[in-house]
Amino acid sequence: MTNGNVNMKENTVFLSTWFIVKRIQFQGMVSALMLIALILFPLWVSADEDPCREMGIYIGNQTMLEVWYTRNGGPCSLWAHGRLLTVKPEDTLIIYRDMICKTEYCPMKLTYDIFKSFDANQNCRVRILPHCTLSDM
Repeated sequence: MTNGNVNMKENTVFLSTWFIVKRIQFQGMVSALMLIALILFPLWVSADEDPCREMGIYIGNQTMLEVWYTRNGGPCSLWAHGRLLTVKPEDTLIIYRDMICKTEYCPMKLTYDIFKSFDANQNCRVRILPHCTLSDM
């Protein structure tokens, strides 16, 4: 009977010690996860921010041509070679080869989101090269 009591006390001590060790490990994991969340959450939030949204994206005409454009269906305007245009999120550009804005230079309407997708270094500057090729500046 003495052997049975000793075994029971050893098991009880072992179980309670194991419970404490598991509890400390759990608390450590919770603390570590909270620390990771506090560090990563601001990074995730800042990754979604668009630094160009307020001031727009500067688009450089490097087509080697004088082209014309309409912004949001507005008037036909000259866009001289080497000049910059600013495109805001609400803007849509159509670029033309002729001064009456009838012959399109680019086969698509160019939007802020399209320009933003080419701004790899996020400096809010994109250029249009010959044949309506878009590139980061």
